[in-house]
Amino acid sequence: MPELPEVETVRRGLSPVMEGERIAKADVRREGLRWPFPENMAERLTGARVTRLGRRSKYLLADLDTGETLIVHLGMSGRMLISGHALGKYHHEHPAPEKHDHVVFDMENGARVTFNDPRRFGAMELCATSGLPDHKLIRVLGPEPLGNDFNEDYLVERLSGKNTAIKTALLDQGITAGLGNIYVCEVLFRAGIHPARKAARISAKRVAGLVPIIRKVLAEAIESGGSSLKDYRQADGDLGYFQHSFQVYGREGEPCVTLDCKGKISRIVQGGRSSFYCGHCQR
Repeated sequence: MPELPEVETVRRGLSPVMEGERIAKADVRREGLRWPFPENMAERLTGARVTRLGRRSKYLLADLDTGETLIVHLGMSGRMLISGHALGKYHHEHPAPEKHDHVVFDMENGARVTFNDPRRFGAMELCATSGLPDHKLIRVLGPEPLGNDFNEDYLVERLSGKNTAIKTALLDQGITAGLGNIYVCEVLFRAGIHPARKAARISAKRVAGLVPIIRKVLAEAIESGGSSLKDYRQADGDLGYFQHSFQVYGREGEPCVTLDCKGKISRIVQGGRSSFYCGHCQR
């Protein structure tokens, strides 16, 4: 599932062709994905201008001049791909429609943005922009890990006395929004913390030290265009490249990258998700 860096990369790719631009036509080609699309979604989007394209956690947020916000979740395999608009030195013509092109936005500037989702776990919602903070998908989210509200004091307070594994705690979207399995594994390796260690048993100093590491890992991933493992693509169709920088994720049985460490990367399952770590470097 795309995590914060992938969704932020998509947002940045879409911004030049959508932000400030009008949707000439919205073509909704099925009744819904993970759940039904909003009533009359095509009619509500057609003719609307995108005043701002933002992101909250793993959700894309398109504020419209109609007073509504389009909430988009990419799910497991969703892509939002641009065609018919010059992106840097490339020009992508409109491709032939594909089986899993579920929603298509034809913009007044000639660009086409296609939401393609083979597994159909993605979702779209429309809500009043003024009520967005109270929307059921948004109100449960913790602070953004790249924002000012996510700081050392906050994380120490939230994890104090928490008798769950640190990996599980960091994946809790109510504690910090947008972190997923890949980046939590990478963060904990850099911090030298075992993923199964109870959050309450980690010193306040080490917990505070997670904040700059989280920010650095996410910033590096965004700079690399995210991580492409299966279905993820950037808005221009290119792959992300951060997977080439993984130090533990997906590297079970391979040597640890730490200088002079003789250990190998191990894998355990926590909450149905694989955790990768070095048992020598992470305690």
